[in-house]
Amino acid sequence: MASSSAHLNHHHLPNINGGTTAAPPPTPSCAHPSTNTKSESTADALSLLFNRLTPNLSLPNRRSSVLSSTAASLPTVTFSTESWGDLVSAATEFGYFQLADSDTIIPSGLAEAADSEALSLLELSEEEKETTFPKNWPLGYEADAETPSFCLDADCTTESGEVKLSSLCEFTRSLEKVGLKTVEMLVSALGFKNPFGYDSTRFSTLMWLNQDVPDDKPAITNGFYPFVVCLQYQIREQKYSLLSESGWLSVSPRVDSILVTLGDIAQVWRNGELKRVRYRPVVCSGQLDDPRKSVTMTLMLTLPMDSMVSPLRDISDGYKEEEYAEDEEGGSRSDERKGFKSFCFEDYAWRVYHERLFFKDPLDRYRIKP
Repeated sequence: MASSSAHLNHHHLPNINGGTTAAPPPTPSCAHPSTNTKSESTADALSLLFNRLTPNLSLPNRRSSVLSSTAASLPTVTFSTESWGDLVSAATEFGYFQLADSDTIIPSGLAEAADSEALSLLELSEEEKETTFPKNWPLGYEADAETPSFCLDADCTTESGEVKLSSLCEFTRSLEKVGLKTVEMLVSALGFKNPFGYDSTRFSTLMWLNQDVPDDKPAITNGFYPFVVCLQYQIREQKYSLLSESGWLSVSPRVDSILVTLGDIAQVWRNGELKRVRYRPVVCSGQLDDPRKSVTMTLMLTLPMDSMVSPLRDISDGYKEEEYAEDEEGGSRSDERKGFKSFCFEDYAWRVYHERLFFKDPLDRYRIKP
């Protein structure tokens, strides 16, 4: 399978914690969808301002605390065809679930070995962290005073022969297979064509490593990126906070299961039929008494930068094409059935990554109002 890093544009990560000010990354190459309201134009202007501020003038804290969360039940799904009903129910009613038979796919002890290698990265000096990994946005190291993070490709590529991440790489590839199988099962159960197919150029795999910090209120500081599905293997018993459609919820996956959340892209593909979780789930690390550092390993199946995102046809529809036909003037009758306008993934990823939780739902601008 071709390396997913080949699908990511070479944009340098912004330095948000001081030091030498690098030139801001270039504007995404896809044309921006036209904005028809004053509020959207204002949001664009503010977003651009924040993106262009120098480190000393930028927002002092990109940490967004979870004010409160409600304990919620966690649907359980397996890869058996008998579980398709449970999968459809979880996807359309919640947007999250736990895969219960993941121990048959993730080799015994592999997650623990990957966790150990991920923790070793936190022990590197700041200079080693900055120089060890490629800085091809969103790949690389993001310095944060409280919760530093790494974003790696599917091969866990480094620029240092001294850093060995063989277990982390194998673990990433194993989770990638689980993610692809999950997508395949979901599209089969819902009756539409798999957008990924068997073509590795149609998706990108990202492994986010986030240091957990004990805190009574979990916080999201990084890992803001749009995805199709997000997967987190449960090495130990712990609680997560999710930003669901109905607000913040807390769930407790069982050990050796995989917490799966559906993202923005999956919701657009199904024209709003599926529920989603905004951003990655975060560990409620304040519950832990262990003073040692811990890390959350989050795998995201997402899209290549040059992708266009649009609702997809059902297989039962007359034309078995992937996207709804669109009139060049934007007035096709298919719009009556579409809940979202087509948009450039790179533009959307850029917006999600930089705006984070400061603005309204980033999908709102692409919704087709009745």
